[in-house]
Amino acid sequence: MAIGSCGTAKKLQTAEAQIVDLNNKNAELTQHVDQMTADAAGLNDQNNKITADFSQYRQQCEKIQTKYKNANDALSQQENILKQINDKLETALADLEDRGLSVHYKRGLLFVSMEDQLLYKSGSAKIDSKGIEALSKIANVVNDYPDVKIIVVGNTDDQLFKKGSDNWTLSTERANSVVRVLRDVYKTDASRLTSAGRGRFNPVSDNSTVEGRAKNRRIDIIFNPDMDKLWDSIELE
Repeated sequence: MAIGSCGTAKKLQTAEAQIVDLNNKNAELTQHVDQMTADAAGLNDQNNKITADFSQYRQQCEKIQTKYKNANDALSQQENILKQINDKLETALADLEDRGLSVHYKRGLLFVSMEDQLLYKSGSAKIDSKGIEALSKIANVVNDYPDVKIIVVGNTDDQLFKKGSDNWTLSTERANSVVRVLRDVYKTDASRLTSAGRGRFNPVSDNSTVEGRAKNRRIDIIFNPDMDKLWDSIELE
């Protein structure tokens, strides 16, 4: 009986030890489950934030895509207008092409370049009658497109036309005289007109030759598309 009782006690001790060990493991498992539950909740919060951020990003992308399309449409519209103007100018000015006039595109703008012999006497900023007549053909096209801005730029060669004078002044006054003719004679809206002078600093040919200097003494009439519409179309809210 003593031997039997001793064996039962050992079994009881072993069972109790196993119970303690299982309770410890259960506590560890419970702790792990709690940690995993917390981690899952954190991941769920992160996922919700990422989903919200992605939704906002997608909306921004869609808005930018719309603005980009509007900008492309505005650019295409302005390009079509400049092509129409180009065709009209080439037709209207065909008889002046062999007298120092050219129509060409440069950097997205349309240029009419007129050598000074078409408009002025040497060293003068006063437009003669032939020059006023030549400008009438340009003014007719200008006035057909009231949304297009006009920039008139005077240019000279590197030879001083008068001792102590300034070619920059001459180029500016020549541009001003073209603007005045467009405004006063042909009734172009003055708010569309800008004049500037670049003197000898914008050559298109070699100033060391007579022919090159003649090309550099010129007026550039620049047709500038309505950029306000373009900026309105790409301005992000």
